[in-house]
Amino acid sequence: MDYLQASYYLDFNHKNIKKITSKFNDGGLSDKEKAIKLYTFVRDNWLYNPYDITLLKDHYKASFIAEKPSGNCIEKSVLLVACLRGLHIPARLHLGKVKNHIAVDKLTEKFGSNELTPHGMVNVYLNDKWLKLSPAFNKSLCKKFNVPPLDFDGENHSFLQQYNSKGNLFMEYLDDYGHFADVPLDFMKANIKEHYPHIFDTDESITEFNL
Repeated sequence: MDYLQASYYLDFNHKNIKKITSKFNDGGLSDKEKAIKLYTFVRDNWLYNPYDITLLKDHYKASFIAEKPSGNCIEKSVLLVACLRGLHIPARLHLGKVKNHIAVDKLTEKFGSNELTPHGMVNVYLNDKWLKLSPAFNKSLCKKFNVPPLDFDGENHSFLQQYNSKGNLFMEYLDDYGHFADVPLDFMKANIKEHYPHIFDTDESITEFNL
């Protein structure tokens, strides 16, 4: 499988993505250093917003996401995968199901559950191994909820914020759907409709909702 390839969604040759990758395309930086800097850039420059979800195909293009001020976990992961590939670093999307335990009132109100699925992460290939990382929660949001931000050192996984600074359970992973070379939109649609059927009415043509 080619995890360096561009696609309809991972359109890293688009000017919006090149504008980002140009910041990290210094020949003096190693792939590890580029990945660390890029991860932090995507984590903190797009605010995390789990309440704005779309099933429209073109809204999952990295170039489209790049122009937004915020994104959900999948959107931010798609953007990071595209940018990593644009820097010739192998990367792929990883999906799972998570449960939040802090500040869940709004989540429960909107989704009927404090479980979020599919939850987006990223796999990056560095130094002959795949590393799992999550760029979802920006630093300012983590500060608000008293949770240490997820830093990435280029050598270890960085995807699970299990506890906040007080030792209270923050997040747990319930299921792992595996990795994908491209955005699996059909799988995502089926997964969302299965877990949140109340969001959709009987009109199957509805493909977008804002929560």
